[in-house]
Amino acid sequence: MPRQKPLPKKAVKASPRSPTASKKTAKPLPKTQKRTKLLSLVAADLVDVRSRSEFVYAKLCDAISEGRFRQGTRLREEEIADNLGVSRTPVREALRRLQARGLLSIGAGRSLIVTELTRQQVVELYAMREILEGSAARFAAQHAVDADIELLRHLHQEFLTHWGEPQQAVYYNRRLHQAIYEAARNRYLLQALTQMQDAFALLHGNTFRAPARPQASDAEHLEIINAIADRDADRAEQAARHHIRLAQKTRFEFE
Repeated sequence: MPRQKPLPKKAVKASPRSPTASKKTAKPLPKTQKRTKLLSLVAADLVDVRSRSEFVYAKLCDAISEGRFRQGTRLREEEIADNLGVSRTPVREALRRLQARGLLSIGAGRSLIVTELTRQQVVELYAMREILEGSAARFAAQHAVDADIELLRHLHQEFLTHWGEPQQAVYYNRRLHQAIYEAARNRYLLQALTQMQDAFALLHGNTFRAPARPQASDAEHLEIINAIADRDADRAEQAARHHIRLAQKTRFEFE
């Protein structure tokens, strides 16, 4: 009887019940899923860095506008990171934004310092502010709704209540002016005024420290608000321009 030939090795297949077939191995993720997961992690990191950068940016803006960082002060990345309890990456991003807005400049040794303004620059700033604030008051008289006027009167009352507290007086003064800008209903004017306010943040001293200035400012604010409420655009513009001229005069007299 002829001997049966063995089957070739490549034809031998493991039985479904064999240990080889029952052993499960983890399948690697497809390339598209790997990329999606990586992008999600990167996006989450970016959001976290941006939120911390916004936090640092807001803190530095407040410090500059309140005079805690005066003109010419050198800002050190490492010190800011330590003081605020963040890494240096969001601090670096916040400093770049402040430099782009003109609040920081390059100083000696390529360091970043709070921008220093000359007297002539301050004169030019007030000249522009007089024009822009006058225009804002004019447009507010034309476009403000009752809710806007109610808000202006409320902020004016808050200013009166806190004029014995310089920091609070400054806060409500800014809010009042901002409310006038917004009541003007002109996005381009609002943008120009916001940029101008960046430069005024560098003037850490405020005119409310001068004797009798808060009371005078109160009367000037009231005249602007009343003109807006009466829908008298010419009077509102003139009152606003007069208010800025007196503020400039007080600043230079008080220096």
